[in-house]
Amino acid sequence: MRDRRAMMDGEMTDHDAHCYEFVADCRLRAATDLFAHTWDPVVLAALRLGPHRRRELHAAIGGISDKVLTDSLHRLLANGLIERHAHPEAPPRVDYALTGLGQSLVEGPMMALGRWAIEHGDELLEAQESSTARGL
Repeated sequence: MRDRRAMMDGEMTDHDAHCYEFVADCRLRAATDLFAHTWDPVVLAALRLGPHRRRELHAAIGGISDKVLTDSLHRLLANGLIERHAHPEAPPRVDYALTGLGQSLVEGPMMALGRWAIEHGDELLEAQESSTARGL
């Protein structure tokens, strides 16, 4: 807890110094890994409005295969970003919902990234197209 408070106050902790020495073990890497899989943020965004059943997620997202959705749900569960609620009824029903951690990711960094993409998306696409045209 001390490390988190110190980071929020702008102090460098022993752990932070270690992160600069061994960047691969840094919390920043762990956080950015959450965006390494294309569909994970899309699934999180689909769950932003509340719990969904698997087939509802599949329909809401569109273009995602069953296997990729399954893999994404497993990763998001393992990272504590979503939770799975099995309802004891016949036929069985399972809902997926954001956890508090998932909600904080969606409402914080993902919304900020979305605002950035709206503001700078055209510039980004132009740079990519220009780079492709130059053969880079």
